[in-house]
Amino acid sequence: MPKVYYKQIYKDLSSSKLLKLQVIVLFVTTYIDWTIMPYIAKLEGMYLPVYMISFYMLIGATDGLIQPLFKRVKIYNIYFFVIILDIIQIFSYALLMVNIVLFTYAILSIFTIQAITFEISRIHTIHFMKDEIEIKDYLILRSFFVSSAIVGGAVTAMILDYFNVKLSSMLIFLSLLGVLAIIVEYRLYKKFKNILQDEDIIIERQKVLLNEKITYPK
Repeated sequence: MPKVYYKQIYKDLSSSKLLKLQVIVLFVTTYIDWTIMPYIAKLEGMYLPVYMISFYMLIGATDGLIQPLFKRVKIYNIYFFVIILDIIQIFSYALLMVNIVLFTYAILSIFTIQAITFEISRIHTIHFMKDEIEIKDYLILRSFFVSSAIVGGAVTAMILDYFNVKLSSMLIFLSLLGVLAIIVEYRLYKKFKNILQDEDIIIERQKVLLNEKITYPK
């Protein structure tokens, strides 16, 4: 029965704090983006020429082409960049009061860079999580929460639009969620960094022991 699969999802989450933090980050950031996305799509149609919209689409499509350039990047550095990007996104909301066109360009630029960054982090995370959870289960789990966040964001945007909530008020609400996302991202960054640094120390010790055995054979 389908209920069994949903129980498995929550079982996997409860068994791994690292996985739980990743899911929270993924859900909150996706929810934020898909709440604001319909508004940005509306602003695109009002203020931006078609060639600029196509330009952003072209940049977003390069994630697969530049992926090899980030093969050796540490995963915690990717999350550190995500934190910086989220901070920039929160501050960019203030551009709404300055210039609506500039605000639209800023959010579109951030969305585009986010899409590329998340694709890069997804590959690194799959590799990192292979010893903690089956890849198939991880991908199912990821898809489940991404879809839930998209549905939640879209429904939220519909409700806010129905009640004619101002874009500025919605951005304040999203800023608070963004701060929550940054806090969790920082915890995830520290956790990945500590794990990888511990692994590097173990590897260095193994190399030293190996060299000692070669230099001073029994």
